[in-house]
Amino acid sequence: MKVSIIVTTYNWESALESVLESIALQTRLPDEVIVADDGSTIATKNLIQQIAKNYPVSLKHSWQEDDGFRLSRSRNLAIAMSQGEYIIIIDGDMVLDTQFVADHLRAAKTGFMVQGSRILTLPSFDAKKLLHENKKLHFFSRGIDRRRHTLRMPKIANLLLKLSEGKKRDGVKGCNQGWWRTDLIALNGFDERFIGWGREDDDILARAFRLGLKRRDLRFSGLAAHIYHHERQPEGINPNDRWLNDNSERNVTACELGLDQHLERLQPNPLTDLRIA
Repeated sequence: MKVSIIVTTYNWESALESVLESIALQTRLPDEVIVADDGSTIATKNLIQQIAKNYPVSLKHSWQEDDGFRLSRSRNLAIAMSQGEYIIIIDGDMVLDTQFVADHLRAAKTGFMVQGSRILTLPSFDAKKLLHENKKLHFFSRGIDRRRHTLRMPKIANLLLKLSEGKKRDGVKGCNQGWWRTDLIALNGFDERFIGWGREDDDILARAFRLGLKRRDLRFSGLAAHIYHHERQPEGINPNDRWLNDNSERNVTACELGLDQHLERLQPNPLTDLRIA
Protein backbone atom coordinates (compact mmCIF):
# COMPACT_ATOMS: atom_id res chain seq x y z
CA MET A 1 0.00 0.00 0.00
CA LYS A 2 1.06 3.60 -0.49
CA VAL A 3 2.34 5.34 2.61
CA SER A 4 2.57 9.08 3.29
CA ILE A 5 4.61 10.65 6.06
CA ILE A 6 3.48 14.08 7.24
CA VAL A 7 6.15 16.12 9.04
CA THR A 8 4.99 19.21 10.92
CA THR A 9 7.43 22.12 11.16
CA TYR A 10 7.86 25.77 12.04
CA ASN A 11 11.12 27.70 11.57
CA TRP A 12 13.60 25.04 12.70
CA GLU A 13 15.56 24.16 9.60
CA SER A 14 18.36 22.16 11.25
CA ALA A 15 15.89 19.83 12.96
CA LEU A 16 13.77 19.42 9.84
CA GLU A 17 16.85 18.57 7.79
CA SER A 18 17.80 15.79 10.21
CA VAL A 19 14.25 14.42 10.23
CA LEU A 20 14.07 14.33 6.43
CA GLU A 21 17.48 12.65 6.30
CA SER A 22 16.30 9.97 8.73
CA ILE A 23 13.26 9.31 6.52
CA ALA A 24 15.50 8.94 3.46
CA LEU A 25 17.43 6.18 5.28
CA GLN A 26 14.40 3.99 5.97
CA THR A 27 14.62 0.29 5.12
CA ARG A 28 11.04 0.63 3.82
CA LEU A 29 10.78 4.06 2.23
CA PRO A 30 7.45 5.87 2.31
CA ASP A 31 5.89 6.69 -1.05
CA GLU A 32 5.86 10.40 -0.27
CA VAL A 33 6.81 12.91 2.40
CA ILE A 34 4.77 16.06 2.98
CA VAL A 35 6.15 18.86 5.14
CA ALA A 36 3.21 20.51 6.93
CA ASP A 37 4.55 24.01 7.45
CA ASP A 38 2.74 26.31 9.90
CA GLY A 39 4.06 29.55 8.41
CA SER A 40 7.86 29.27 8.35
CA THR A 41 9.99 31.83 6.55
CA ILE A 42 11.56 31.41 3.11
CA ALA A 43 14.55 29.65 4.69
CA THR A 44 12.48 26.51 5.28
CA LYS A 45 11.14 26.56 1.73
CA ASN A 46 14.65 26.89 0.33
CA LEU A 47 15.89 24.00 2.47
CA ILE A 48 13.08 21.68 1.32
CA GLN A 49 13.66 22.57 -2.33
CA GLN A 50 17.37 21.87 -1.96
CA ILE A 51 16.80 18.50 -0.26
CA ALA A 52 14.21 17.53 -2.89
CA LYS A 53 16.80 17.54 -5.68
CA ASN A 54 18.28 14.23 -4.51
CA TYR A 55 15.49 12.87 -2.34
CA PRO A 56 14.59 9.18 -2.85
CA VAL A 57 10.80 9.70 -2.74
CA SER A 58 8.27 12.38 -3.56
CA LEU A 59 8.80 15.43 -1.32
CA LYS A 60 6.05 18.04 -1.01
CA HIS A 61 5.72 21.31 0.89
CA SER A 62 2.37 22.37 2.33
CA TRP A 63 2.54 25.93 3.67
CA GLN A 64 0.08 28.27 5.36
CA GLU A 65 0.46 31.87 6.46
CA ASP A 66 1.91 32.46 9.94
CA ASP A 67 -1.16 33.43 11.95
CA GLY A 68 -0.47 31.87 15.32
CA PHE A 69 -0.09 28.22 16.28
CA ARG A 70 -2.47 26.47 13.85
CA LEU A 71 -1.27 22.88 13.95
CA SER A 72 -4.68 21.36 13.20
CA ARG A 73 -5.12 23.32 9.97
CA SER A 74 -1.52 22.68 8.95
CA ARG A 75 -2.00 18.93 9.32
CA ASN A 76 -5.30 19.02 7.44
CA LEU A 77 -3.71 20.79 4.48
CA ALA A 78 -1.05 18.09 4.28
CA ILE A 79 -3.60 15.27 4.64
CA ALA A 80 -5.65 16.78 1.81
CA MET A 81 -2.52 16.81 -0.37
CA SER A 82 -1.54 13.23 0.48
CA GLN A 83 -1.86 10.23 -1.82
CA GLY A 84 -1.11 7.45 0.65
CA GLU A 85 -3.65 4.93 1.88
CA TYR A 86 -1.85 4.99 5.23
CA ILE A 87 -0.58 8.20 6.83
CA ILE A 88 2.12 8.47 9.48
CA ILE A 89 2.22 11.80 11.29
CA ILE A 90 5.40 12.94 13.02
CA ASP A 91 6.79 16.22 14.32
CA GLY A 92 9.66 18.04 12.68
CA ASP A 93 11.89 17.33 15.68
CA MET A 94 11.61 13.53 15.60
CA VAL A 95 14.65 11.71 14.21
CA LEU A 96 13.59 8.23 13.11
CA ASP A 97 15.18 4.82 13.48
CA THR A 98 15.80 3.16 10.11
CA GLN A 99 13.04 0.59 10.78
CA PHE A 100 10.45 3.22 11.74
CA VAL A 101 8.20 3.02 8.66
CA ALA A 102 8.46 -0.77 8.42
CA ASP A 103 7.50 -1.09 12.08
CA HIS A 104 4.49 1.20 11.63
CA LEU A 105 3.25 -0.81 8.66
CA ARG A 106 3.51 -4.05 10.62
CA ALA A 107 1.36 -2.41 13.31
CA ALA A 108 -1.27 -1.09 10.88
CA LYS A 109 -4.63 -2.84 11.16
CA THR A 110 -8.05 -1.98 9.76
CA GLY A 111 -10.26 -0.32 12.36
CA PHE A 112 -7.32 0.95 14.43
CA MET A 113 -5.07 3.94 14.75
CA VAL A 114 -1.51 3.39 15.97
CA GLN A 115 0.09 5.43 18.76
CA GLY A 116 3.87 5.40 18.89
CA SER A 117 6.31 6.62 21.53
CA ARG A 118 9.52 8.66 21.60
CA ILE A 119 12.89 8.94 23.27
CA LEU A 120 13.16 12.28 25.07
CA THR A 121 16.44 14.15 24.93
CA LEU A 122 17.23 16.46 27.86
CA PRO A 123 18.69 20.00 27.81
CA SER A 124 22.08 18.46 28.62
CA PHE A 125 21.97 16.25 25.50
CA ASP A 126 24.44 17.07 22.73
CA ALA A 127 21.99 17.80 19.91
CA LYS A 128 24.76 17.54 17.31
CA LYS A 129 24.47 13.77 17.59
CA LEU A 130 21.03 13.94 16.01
CA LEU A 131 21.12 17.22 14.08
CA HIS A 132 24.41 16.72 12.27
CA GLU A 133 25.83 13.27 12.95
CA ASN A 134 22.63 11.16 12.88
CA LYS A 135 24.00 8.93 15.60
CA LYS A 136 21.75 6.19 16.88
CA LEU A 137 20.78 6.47 20.53
CA HIS A 138 21.03 3.46 22.81
CA PHE A 139 19.91 2.56 26.32
CA PHE A 140 23.06 3.97 27.94
CA SER A 141 23.25 7.21 25.92
CA ARG A 142 23.79 10.28 28.04
CA GLY A 143 21.26 13.07 28.31
CA ILE A 144 18.11 11.11 27.47
CA ASP A 145 14.91 10.14 29.24
CA ARG A 146 12.48 7.23 28.71
CA ARG A 147 15.38 4.94 27.93
CA ARG A 148 13.10 1.98 27.37
CA HIS A 149 12.07 3.59 24.09
CA THR A 150 15.60 3.02 22.72
CA LEU A 151 14.98 -0.75 22.74
CA ARG A 152 13.69 -2.40 19.58
CA MET A 153 12.31 -5.87 20.33
CA PRO A 154 9.91 -6.93 17.55
CA LYS A 155 8.49 -10.04 19.25
CA ILE A 156 7.58 -8.12 22.41
CA ALA A 157 6.29 -5.27 20.23
CA ASN A 158 3.91 -7.61 18.41
CA LEU A 159 2.61 -9.03 21.69
CA LEU A 160 2.04 -5.54 23.14
CA LEU A 161 0.20 -4.44 20.01
CA LYS A 162 -2.37 -7.17 20.57
CA LEU A 163 -2.58 -6.61 24.33
CA SER A 164 -3.03 -2.84 23.91
CA GLU A 165 -5.98 -3.00 21.53
CA GLY A 166 -8.76 -0.91 23.01
CA LYS A 167 -9.82 2.65 23.78
CA LYS A 168 -7.13 3.96 26.10
CA ARG A 169 -7.16 7.76 26.14
CA ASP A 170 -3.98 8.66 28.00
CA GLY A 171 -0.54 9.04 26.47
CA VAL A 172 -1.81 10.34 23.14
CA LYS A 173 0.89 12.15 21.14
CA GLY A 174 0.51 13.52 17.63
CA CYS A 175 4.28 13.39 17.15
CA ASN A 176 4.16 9.67 16.29
CA GLN A 177 0.86 8.32 14.99
CA GLY A 178 -0.42 6.12 12.17
CA TRP A 179 -3.87 6.54 10.56
CA TRP A 180 -5.76 5.13 7.60
CA ARG A 181 -6.54 8.02 5.27
CA THR A 182 -10.17 6.88 4.96
CA ASP A 183 -10.53 7.11 8.74
CA LEU A 184 -9.11 10.65 8.79
CA ILE A 185 -11.61 11.64 6.09
CA ALA A 186 -14.48 10.08 8.08
CA LEU A 187 -13.37 12.12 11.13
CA ASN A 188 -13.00 15.24 8.95
CA GLY A 189 -9.41 15.45 10.12
CA PHE A 190 -8.29 17.69 12.95
CA ASP A 191 -10.64 20.30 14.40
CA GLU A 192 -9.35 23.68 13.23
CA ARG A 193 -11.00 25.52 16.11
CA PHE A 194 -8.03 24.30 18.16
CA ILE A 195 -5.57 27.19 17.96
CA GLY A 196 -2.54 27.40 20.21
CA TRP A 197 -0.83 24.54 21.99
CA GLY A 198 -2.56 21.29 22.83
CA ARG A 199 -5.69 19.14 23.00
CA GLU A 200 -6.15 18.61 19.25
CA ASP A 201 -4.71 15.09 19.61
CA ASP A 202 -6.97 14.25 22.57
CA ASP A 203 -9.92 15.45 20.51
CA ILE A 204 -9.31 13.43 17.36
CA LEU A 205 -8.67 10.30 19.41
CA ALA A 206 -11.90 10.78 21.36
CA ARG A 207 -13.83 11.30 18.11
CA ALA A 208 -12.16 8.22 16.61
CA PHE A 209 -13.38 6.13 19.54
CA ARG A 210 -16.89 7.50 19.13
CA LEU A 211 -16.70 6.54 15.44
CA GLY A 212 -15.91 2.97 16.48
CA LEU A 213 -12.17 2.94 15.89
CA LYS A 214 -9.73 1.53 18.42
CA ARG A 215 -6.09 2.11 19.29
CA ARG A 216 -2.92 0.01 19.15
CA ASP A 217 0.20 1.09 21.07
CA LEU A 218 3.53 0.72 19.30
CA ARG A 219 6.16 -0.05 21.96
CA PHE A 220 9.68 -1.46 21.55
CA SER A 221 9.25 -0.69 17.86
CA GLY A 222 8.81 2.38 15.65
CA LEU A 223 11.64 4.13 17.51
CA ALA A 224 12.16 7.89 17.25
CA ALA A 225 14.17 10.47 19.20
CA HIS A 226 12.74 13.87 20.11
CA ILE A 227 15.22 16.75 19.85
CA TYR A 228 14.95 18.85 22.99
CA HIS A 229 13.32 22.27 22.83
CA HIS A 230 11.34 24.42 25.20
CA GLU A 231 7.69 23.38 25.20
CA ARG A 232 5.02 25.95 24.39
CA GLN A 233 2.57 24.39 26.83
CA PRO A 234 0.46 27.10 28.51
CA GLU A 235 0.09 27.27 32.26
CA GLY A 236 -3.27 26.69 33.90
CA ILE A 237 -6.44 25.87 31.98
CA ASN A 238 -5.92 25.31 28.27
CA PRO A 239 -8.31 27.48 26.19
CA ASN A 240 -8.75 24.55 23.79
CA ASP A 241 -10.48 22.56 26.53
CA ARG A 242 -13.70 24.30 25.55
CA TRP A 243 -13.62 22.75 22.07
CA LEU A 244 -12.67 19.34 23.45
CA ASN A 245 -15.60 19.51 25.88
CA ASP A 246 -17.95 20.84 23.21
CA ASN A 247 -17.28 17.92 20.86
CA SER A 248 -17.65 15.50 23.74
CA GLU A 249 -20.94 16.95 24.95
CA ARG A 250 -22.41 16.88 21.43
CA ASN A 251 -21.02 13.39 20.71
CA VAL A 252 -19.26 14.65 17.59
CA THR A 253 -17.36 12.24 15.34
CA ALA A 254 -16.68 14.35 12.23
CA CYS A 255 -15.69 17.84 13.32
CA GLU A 256 -17.43 20.76 11.63
CA LEU A 257 -14.36 22.86 10.78
CA GLY A 258 -11.90 20.39 9.36
CA LEU A 259 -10.43 18.51 6.45
CA ASP A 260 -13.35 18.66 4.01
CA GLN A 261 -12.82 22.36 3.22
CA HIS A 262 -9.41 21.52 1.72
CA LEU A 263 -9.97 18.15 0.02
CA GLU A 264 -11.35 19.37 -3.30
CA ARG A 265 -8.90 22.25 -3.62
CA LEU A 266 -5.87 20.15 -2.71
CA GLN A 267 -6.58 16.92 -4.55
CA PRO A 268 -3.52 14.63 -4.67
CA ASN A 269 -1.38 15.90 -7.53
CA PRO A 270 1.97 14.42 -8.62
CA LEU A 271 3.02 17.86 -9.85
CA THR A 272 3.39 19.01 -6.23
CA ASP A 273 6.44 16.72 -6.02
CA LEU A 274 9.34 19.18 -5.69
CA ARG A 275 11.67 16.78 -7.51
CA ILE A 276 9.76 17.57 -10.70
CA ALA A 277 10.30 21.34 -10.42
